[in-house]
Amino acid sequence: MRGSEMLTAARGAGTAPSTASSGAAAADLAAGAGGSAAIGGGGGGNFPLAVALLAFAFANFINLLSIWLKEKRWDARKFLTSAGVMSSLSATVGSLAVAVGQQEGADSSAFALALVFAAVVMYDASGIRWHTGRQAALLNQIVCDFPPEHPIISTFRPLREPLGHSPLQVFAGALVGCSVAYFLGKSV
Repeated sequence: MRGSEMLTAARGAGTAPSTASSGAAAADLAAGAGGSAAIGGGGGGNFPLAVALLAFAFANFINLLSIWLKEKRWDARKFLTSAGVMSSLSATVGSLAVAVGQQEGADSSAFALALVFAAVVMYDASGIRWHTGRQAALLNQIVCDFPPEHPIISTFRPLREPLGHSPLQVFAGALVGCSVAYFLGKSV
């Protein structure tokens, strides 16, 4: 149900139905827009949220699998880190934008908001956070080169280095996320 249809149904639900169409709209609203399943595009669930969480989990599983294949060890702590072959946050926001577009339409304000949100997150991951991680690695190396008697050595904790993703990792995450949302949206 699109946003304008929901407003029309809500207006009809508060008044006595004078026509069959407003009564049907009120019945749809009361029934949860047809009683669709949670992963289906209708009411009764939040399709964009479910798809975004599924894309996040799928991308992180692929990342864990790639780390396991490369390092031959399983490290579940890396499920929520910026490591692996793709950006799981790009997969999340990419799938969210596609799912909102499928549910609300490409001309809706909700889709515009989801698309801009996805663009900001992806720009941050591949630009600002990636460069910050590279700077953290350089600062860690500089501090390691200090003599042991330097005053900063006693209080220094190494900075986290894997903060962002390369543009290719962001693209891969966005591609996976958009694909997950597209195929789930077509299957229901």
